Amino acid sequence: MRTYEKNDNFLIYNIPMSYFVIIRGPLGVGKSTIAKKLAKFLNADYVDIDKILRKNNLDKVRPDAECIPAENFIKADDLILPGLKDKMHKGKIIIFDACFYHKKHIEDIVRKLPYRHFIFTLKSPVEVCIERDGKRKRKYGTLATKAVHSLVSKFDYGITIDANNKTPEETLREIINHLQNKTLINKIYDKN
Repeated sequence: MRTYEKNDNFLIYNIPMSYFVIIRGPLGVGKSTIAKKLAKFLNADYVDIDKILRKNNLDKVRPDAECIPAENFIKADDLILPGLKDKMHKGKIIIFDACFYHKKHIEDIVRKLPYRHFIFTLKSPVEVCIERDGKRKRKYGTLATKAVHSLVSKFDYGITIDANNKTPEETLREIINHLQNKTLINKIYDKN
C-alpha cells in the first residue's frame, strides 16, 4: 500500500495515494503497447476498454451510427469501476487503454473515480496509423482506422503527445517525465 504524508499542495493522512492514467488516441498510434509498458513500470493494473466491450457484447455499432455509442462505454464503466475504485482505495494505480473518442466516456470515468488522474492523447498521422494497424495480429483495416482517427481527432484531452516518428519507448519516457513532474513516483523512477 502506498501512503504518503504530502502530495503536492495538499496533505493526505493515512489515505493510500493512488491515481489513474488514461492513454487515448487513434487505432495504430501505439496506445496498447505504451499503456502495457507503463502499467508494468508503475506496477499498475492495466485496463483494456476494448476487451471489456467485446467480453460484454458492447462493441457493436448500430447500422445508423458511425461508432460504438457512448452509452456502451458507460455500461462498461459501470461493470468495472466499482472494483477498480476498491483497488485504488488500497493504493493501486490504474492504466486505462482505449481510443476514448467520446468525451462523455472520459468524463464518466473522471466523475466516478474521485482520484487524481492524468490523461494523455497520443497523436500520429492517419497514414502512419494505417501502416501500424496493418502490421499487427488483430487488424481493424483502413476504413476503421480512418474512422476512429477522425473521431479521436475531434478533440484533445489532457496532455497531447506527438507519437509520430517515435519509438514506443520514447513516447513512454515522455509520459513518465510528465508523471514524474506531477506525482511522487520519483523514487520508483530513480530505481530503474
